[in-house]
Formats: sequence, C-alpha cells, structure tokens
Amino acid sequence: MPWRRTADPYQIWISEIMLQQTRVDTVIPYYKRFIEKFPTLNDLAQADEQILLKQWEGLGYYSRARNLQAGVKEVAENYGGIVPNSRKEISSLKGVGPYTAGAVLSIAYGIPEHAVDGNVMRVLSRILLIEEDIAKPKTRKIFEEAVTEIISHEDPSSFNQGLMELGALICTPTSPKCLLCPVREHCAAFHEGKQNELPIKTKAKKTKSLQYAMVAIRNEGKFLMEQRPESGLLANMWQFPLLETAIDALPLEIEEQLSERLKGVVDKAEKITSFKHVFSHLTWNVDGFIADSKDIVALDRMRWVTAEELELLPVAGPVQKMKTALQQRGDV
Repeated sequence: MPWRRTADPYQIWISEIMLQQTRVDTVIPYYKRFIEKFPTLNDLAQADEQILLKQWEGLGYYSRARNLQAGVKEVAENYGGIVPNSRKEISSLKGVGPYTAGAVLSIAYGIPEHAVDGNVMRVLSRILLIEEDIAKPKTRKIFEEAVTEIISHEDPSSFNQGLMELGALICTPTSPKCLLCPVREHCAAFHEGKQNELPIKTKAKKTKSLQYAMVAIRNEGKFLMEQRPESGLLANMWQFPLLETAIDALPLEIEEQLSERLKGVVDKAEKITSFKHVFSHLTWNVDGFIADSKDIVALDRMRWVTAEELELLPVAGPVQKMKTALQQRGDV
C-alpha cells in the first residue's frame, strides 16, 4: 500500500481519511491520483473546492474531503505547514478524530498513541476476550486503554499498522483465518472457541428511504445541472434536477412540477432508468428521466452545460448512475 511507504504526516493523514468507510483496494488509485494532484500540504490548502471534490468523486462521504481541506488550511495558517505532533493539537484540527490522530502520530512521528477503529476493536475483542458492545461509544475507551497498555514504545508505528493489517487480512468480520493468525496463541477468544461470536455489536436502526425523480433536462445539446446546498448531504456537488416524488411518479407529473419550479416548459419526459443508492443513514430510490425544455433560464446555483463540461463537474454516485444510463442511450 503506497501510504505505508512514507513517513510524511500529510500523506498518512490523507490515506487515513480516505480509508474511513472505504475498502483498501478502492482507495489505492484515488490516493495515488490525489497525491499527484496535491503533492504538498500547501497545494491542498490552496485548491479550489470544486477541483478537490472532482478528485474525490466516487469515494463518497464528501464531507471527509471538505473537512480534510479545512484541517489542512489550519495547519498551513497556524502551524507553518507542519502537521502538529501532539494529540491535543492534532485533535483540534477539523475532521481529525481520535483514530486519525493516533494513526498519524504513531506512523509518521513514532509516538506511542492508540489508533482505535472498528478493525482494531474487532481484533482486540477476540484477543483479549472483551465482550462489551462495540456499537456503544463508551466502549471505545476500553479499547483505547488496552492499546495504551500494550503498545510497543520502541516501534509504535509497526504495532498500530500490524493491528490494522491483522484486522484487514486475517481477523476479518466473518470467518476469521485463525489457522493463519500469527498471534493465535495469545487469542483468548480462539482458545474458548468464541472467535465467531465476537465482537458484540448491536444492529443499527433501519435506514430511512426516500423516493426521488432525477431529470436530465436538455435544450439545444446542453443539460441543466444544479448545485446542491453549501452544507448537508453531498454539499456543493452537482446533480441533474431532483424532485421528491411518490413511488412510480408519472412523466406528466414530473413535467408539471419542473415546469412550475423552473418557470418554463419541461415536456416529453421519458423514464430511462431506476436505481437505488445507499448512504450510511438513508437510501435514495431514484427514477431517472430525460426531458426536453424551452424558455427555461437557469436559476441560482444552476447552469446549462455541454456533455464535455458535464465531465468536469464533481458529481456523486447517484448522478454517476444517471450519466451511465444517458451514455448507454447515446445522449451524452
């Protein structure tokens, strides 16, 4: 993994943010492109947000990218461009939680600090036979104290990375590879036959589902795009106009709602795709339409774009799915 071949705290910080909620094999090409685009901390601090979001496009959880840049700007302005090497200072940066702080401090600076995430809690719940519910925030403290007690002071970087690798490759959520495990002899859960029962984690509440129509409105070879609000889900990303609708909304209903909203004429709406997009806390069920228009002037935070310009806008997963449907039809 490329971020394991550097001791640069800036690059390690980036990798740890990208690896939150995202698989290693997915992150590697994004990380390489990101470092190439923003090789230094100051490059990222000075970057235009739209260019940043375009580089992050496809990784999801876009607030990670905005918080990363905000934290990097703090380092550039308040710490002379040098990532701080104390938990108190680095934890004060935007988007840097206890895990990221510990990972950067131990891997980049060789400081024996805990870096506890879901992988580490799973590994230690088995090795140390900890039967507390890891879904409860207060349980993390138990694991942080455990790591603080057993971490290597000679090589904390390798210790924390070893725990991370163990969780990623061997001590997996289901069917842990105990026969290949280098610390099996020390694993209390293995000796008691409980490795498949741990960690204990209560299930999250059922996610909320929303029904939308996403409409590719075209006029003279261009598509109407709208920019999402500056805060909240997918902030400042671009999308085809989105309407919250009833299930199986009819094309005529879509035309009427958009014509009223855009103060023009939207007609010939045709359904071209349906898809589901799952976020961490909710699910979008989307019907995708294409429609013609006339006499529509782009409102605030909207613009008409060509197919070429569309490729330059940062868009999230639901819009990528819509673009794919349009490309398959030959519309873009």
